[in-house]
Amino acid sequence: MKNITQKEWKSLISEDKDAVIIDSRRPEEWAQGIIESAMMMNIMDFEDFQQKSKHLDLSKNFYVYCRSGVRSIQACDVLESFGAKTTYNLLGGILAWEEKIVIPSR
Repeated sequence: MKNITQKEWKSLISEDKDAVIIDSRRPEEWAQGIIESAMMMNIMDFEDFQQKSKHLDLSKNFYVYCRSGVRSIQACDVLESFGAKTTYNLLGGILAWEEKIVIPSR
């Protein structure tokens, strides 16, 4: 896992055809807005997170965030335990995100 800033995130993701964005927050947090194209995988529901992890293409590059950047570290660790080679943790989480967020449809 590599901790990266928003600036690094944007630079890396703009050229990464294998990027997968994972929002590891709880559903009530998702309702407040997500980073565009994020896949929602709640790390607090550990069993569900593990099940979803098993179905991911682990050859992809995973960009993971949460509210403040702590739970996403755990999410990166889980992904790596399943064989993901490249995981990035957004420092400061969505609280530090200075770009547009998307409100998910229900």
